Amino acid sequence: MQKKSFRIVILSGPICSGKSSLSKLLVCRYGAKCIKTRDLIVAAKPNFARTRRGLQRAGNALDKSPGPQWITDRLVRQINDDQGGPTPEGLYVVDSVRKRDQIDAIRNAYGTAVYHIHLDAEDAELRRRFEVRYEKGEDDYGAATRERTERSVRDLAKVADIVVQTDRCTKESILVRAVSLLGLYVRHVAPMVDVLVGGQYGSEGKGNIVAHIAPEYGLLVRVGGPNAGHKVYKEPAPEAYYHLPAGTGRAPDAQLLLGAGAVIYPKKLLAEVAQGQVDAERLSIDPQAAIIEDADMTTEQDTLASIGSTAQGVGMASARKITARGSYEDGTGLRLAKDVEELGPFIRDSQTVLERYYLRGERILLEGTQGTGLSIHHGQYPHVTSRETTVSGCLADAGIAPKYVNRVVMVCRTYPIRVGGPSGPLGVELTYKDVARRSGVELEELQRIERTTTTDRPRRLGEFDWKAFRRAVQLNGPTDLALTFVDYLTKRNREAYRYEQLSDDTLRFVEEVERVSGRPVSLISTDFSWRNIIDRRNW
Repeated sequence: MQKKSFRIVILSGPICSGKSSLSKLLVCRYGAKCIKTRDLIVAAKPNFARTRRGLQRAGNALDKSPGPQWITDRLVRQINDDQGGPTPEGLYVVDSVRKRDQIDAIRNAYGTAVYHIHLDAEDAELRRRFEVRYEKGEDDYGAATRERTERSVRDLAKVADIVVQTDRCTKESILVRAVSLLGLYVRHVAPMVDVLVGGQYGSEGKGNIVAHIAPEYGLLVRVGGPNAGHKVYKEPAPEAYYHLPAGTGRAPDAQLLLGAGAVIYPKKLLAEVAQGQVDAERLSIDPQAAIIEDADMTTEQDTLASIGSTAQGVGMASARKITARGSYEDGTGLRLAKDVEELGPFIRDSQTVLERYYLRGERILLEGTQGTGLSIHHGQYPHVTSRETTVSGCLADAGIAPKYVNRVVMVCRTYPIRVGGPSGPLGVELTYKDVARRSGVELEELQRIERTTTTDRPRRLGEFDWKAFRRAVQLNGPTDLALTFVDYLTKRNREAYRYEQLSDDTLRFVEEVERVSGRPVSLISTDFSWRNIIDRRNW
């Protein structure tokens, strides 16, 4: 919530106008606490019949004694019990009021924190809803609406803050109008999303950078698919994340989200979820994320070997999301996350999840996968991946508007890599012997480390490509850079825990990276260990 952190919603309207439906949505989506006058009546007048007519009579009796403030008195007690302090917070819904003096009593108690929403519909629609809701013979619509107080309920529209004709809106549209009145939508777009992307061909060490900063965020978002594994240091063995955000383990209090542009292999994702002990309350998966089938992987193994594909089925599933526009139920369409029974507990609309964090002003970290040089549009075609890997593509896949972006961190390594085999150009290519000789890192260690996380294939390695780097800066518009594998410049950098402890050659390299990019190198990875990040951020 923004300026006002305390709100009371009063609902009024004829029988079956949609009051209970709206209150349930406010409770479910926005954590409101609902005070149902029906329950108050039953508790105060248990001897009255619990039919619609009986409740009407009991409510009228309460209006006489103790008087119209009986709803307000219960509301005050509820709020005082919940808050325990002089400054109340939260959202309360009163479902519902039937008289003007009931509304006045609540407004007198809470002033500008009160919002009155009146719901209505055509008589024929109200009757139809009534007959659907109540069993035949239990209550009579005509008798219920002829009751004296009920006849005057529509007059409350005159004093309401907003009147909604519920037969002209869906339930979701009614909620939107109500939430807008309450000021729960963000009216000023505050930049609260930081985006982290790879600036080369993937395997830049994004996972360990994410793990370092992840505890600062309330929501971790990841896009892409399991063709990219992000590795994070941990004892006794590193963690590899293929679907989940790389900060999952390091930031146990952060919520997790896989956006609509994610591509999922359920068996692999559920194994990650089990290994990380991630429960359904923590992880949300957009219902429209695409599902990889075994046949997708088989097809890629047969057809994409010539471009060094990881053959995880991501490309084929993404292609079918474009071409297979039929229904999954009739066998002509793509299976989505919402169609997978095992994923059911995790399925939530990503926009609803994101909006919750926008409203609270909590920071969000969006983690891209692979690297800029593999972009389907801007990479060296055909040696590219199946998606747009730049900041723009990651935002689109996650469903995050550019105006929410605060920082963009582009990760680059001192010696870029590509997967071994016919995976495309790499500028000036090097051997591991070259790097071992320059850095002092053992050749066997380099050969052991430089294997792909997903497929365990050896990588090719090249000199830092300044032209490609400058292009990646232009495509991503980073505010900050993260430089990784500086121990490949010299092994002595593994003992550097402060910036000035880096070797002179490394300091000059960082200077040139900043000069060519016009951006600060804010994070420097010196090794794959617990103390491997030199943090130079001013944010």
